[in-house]
Amino acid sequence: MTLDSVKIIGVVGAGTMGLGIAQIAALAGYNTLLYDVNNEMLEKAIQIIDENLEKGILKGKITKEQKTDTLDRITVIDDINGLIADIVIEAIAERLDVKQQVFAQLEKINSSNTILATNTSSIPITQIACKLQHPNRFVGMHFFNPAHIMKLVEVISGVDTDFSVAELIKKLAIKLGKTPVMANDSPGFIVNRVARHFYLEGLKLVEEGVADFESIDRLVQSTGFKMGPFQLMDLIGVDTNYSVTTSMFNAFQQEAKFRPNRIQKQKVDAGHIGRKSGKGFYSYESNA
Repeated sequence: MTLDSVKIIGVVGAGTMGLGIAQIAALAGYNTLLYDVNNEMLEKAIQIIDENLEKGILKGKITKEQKTDTLDRITVIDDINGLIADIVIEAIAERLDVKQQVFAQLEKINSSNTILATNTSSIPITQIACKLQHPNRFVGMHFFNPAHIMKLVEVISGVDTDFSVAELIKKLAIKLGKTPVMANDSPGFIVNRVARHFYLEGLKLVEEGVADFESIDRLVQSTGFKMGPFQLMDLIGVDTNYSVTTSMFNAFQQEAKFRPNRIQKQKVDAGHIGRKSGKGFYSYESNA
């Protein structure tokens, strides 16, 4: 398969990451299938994409015609059997068993040329692909939140990933306006492995009473970062961040430096998971 032969891109999951990936795929000219089992999620996703595109018009980044064309290229579906595409990108919960089940279904209904990609933040690519009949056409394509704005994309090769498949995904990322970085398979890949301690050390400082989270964020911002660790966790989703930390902790055989923090766990248990819930380390309820 060549990049020119890619006409349809499928996206699994209409959550924050999935809708962002669908938006940029359609904006780049691809007919895009956005799949989710939840019709309310699909309706909300289209609404958010519409709002994102409208902001793009106001900022002079796209035209009204581009917005209309982009929305016209997106088809929402709630039956996985309709998810037939040249490339399918999965963006669902960070659970190995669920991802394996979804990809097993996708492999059965799609052609032998279809490339299957995962947006996983931390689960090893080889581990997800191990039950597939053709793991050679499975690859990691890890976007960052918000996907329609953040430029970086990690392209991760599993043990069996064909070089040509990874190269095609790299070219696709460039066409989508992204900056791809090639990586080999490892828990957390590059960014999440390096960034894990950005979050965990901040949490430890709060836990030990060294400083409060607002002071830590202000200090980090004063050094040049756009966001501190707690602001960034709220943006990503405290639950998502905690899930990635837990996944990496287990993948590294419970190595102490990756141990999830109890403060973050309490936030998740309380439902204070960041911007998307109206409350995380900060309150966003007045902006809801």
